[in-house]
Amino acid sequence: MPRSDGRANDQLRPVDITRNYLKHPEGSVLICTGDTKVICTATVEESVPGWLNGSGRGWVTAEYAMLPRATNDRTSRGRVTGRNQEIQRLIGRSLRAAVHMDRMGENTVKIDCDVIQADGGTRTASITGAYVALVDALTYMVDMDLTPDLPLRGNAAAVSVGLVEGECLLDLAYLEDVNAQVDMNIVMLDNEYVEVQGTGENSTFNRKTLDEMLDLAKKGIGDLINHQNSSLKK
Repeated sequence: MPRSDGRANDQLRPVDITRNYLKHPEGSVLICTGDTKVICTATVEESVPGWLNGSGRGWVTAEYAMLPRATNDRTSRGRVTGRNQEIQRLIGRSLRAAVHMDRMGENTVKIDCDVIQADGGTRTASITGAYVALVDALTYMVDMDLTPDLPLRGNAAAVSVGLVEGECLLDLAYLEDVNAQVDMNIVMLDNEYVEVQGTGENSTFNRKTLDEMLDLAKKGIGDLINHQNSSLKK
């Protein structure tokens, strides 16, 4: 089916990752996926939550929020919704999967993902951009002798897929997302799955459709990892 922006069914929206977007954080990224724009920052703290004291292990945690006019309608500033909590837990889980916590020392990296403009896929863009900010924060820790080397397992990236008008589409924009019969968010660490969130919004789906969506997601995430690595080489 023709998509509103002319993309093929298996094509990502244009992706742009700008590192060192802000002056103060140890890692900061502006990620744009189509009209979705998220600022991801990573802050290094030389401490861990109380339950990790004395363990020799580090921690990675995340917060997620949207600016009041990131969407068509204004939302109240500072209101933490159940959706926000669910998304920030997803971001935290996804990034922890990318790190050897036992090689971080007793240090914490706090990730903040602030959506400044939303057009679908804000959680997946947050994960993909936050990974780059996390790498910069971990590199800072190496430079400051807080950890001996980069404690990375691999690239964490995420993308949405969905069934719209009977066709499987990659990287849904908002209008596709709200009209999807099936909506999924996929997080991968290189070639391994971290999380698969899938819901039949307006219909059920079979194994063939599931496999097709997973294949689309794997292709899209491979492309996103290439964007991450290109950004990190600059």
